[in-house]
Amino acid sequence: MNSLKYEPNITHIKLAKLENKGKLKAVVTQNIDGLHQKAGSKNVYELHGSVLRNYCMKCHKFYDAEYVFNSKGIPQCTCGGIIKPDVVLYEEGLDENTLENAIISIAKADLLIVAGTSLTVYPASGLINYFRGRNLVLINRDATPFDNRADLVINERLGKVFKNI
Repeated sequence: MNSLKYEPNITHIKLAKLENKGKLKAVVTQNIDGLHQKAGSKNVYELHGSVLRNYCMKCHKFYDAEYVFNSKGIPQCTCGGIIKPDVVLYEEGLDENTLENAIISIAKADLLIVAGTSLTVYPASGLINYFRGRNLVLINRDATPFDNRADLVINERLGKVFKNI
């Protein structure tokens, strides 16, 4: 199935609406699907990159997701190089600029909502340590190692929570 056909869910949509109203300054995500932007969010820090951006590993020519999704086998550039999605693979480092901007946004936040994560995947889960604001809200179906630090913990599905915002 072509992942370009996926649509944002209620959580993506509500976050974009909050940003549009000036109540949300940034989204920091480990997702690589571009659904936050598709929902309308503008200030999104994609820690692990995006499958919507692709480039040749040899000449660095850019290719859109449609080209890659419609390729047969391993996508190849016109120069003969392999086209790689702009995503962080195992043992690759995060983009320094994206990481720095995410840290700055978290450090400046008065309210931090951490949603839909077990907070066990590093280095992303460690970003919560940069938060110096007044209110930490954790929304996740299951308990996380940071629940004791939160001002509010909601153990529920994101869709159910954001549907009511």
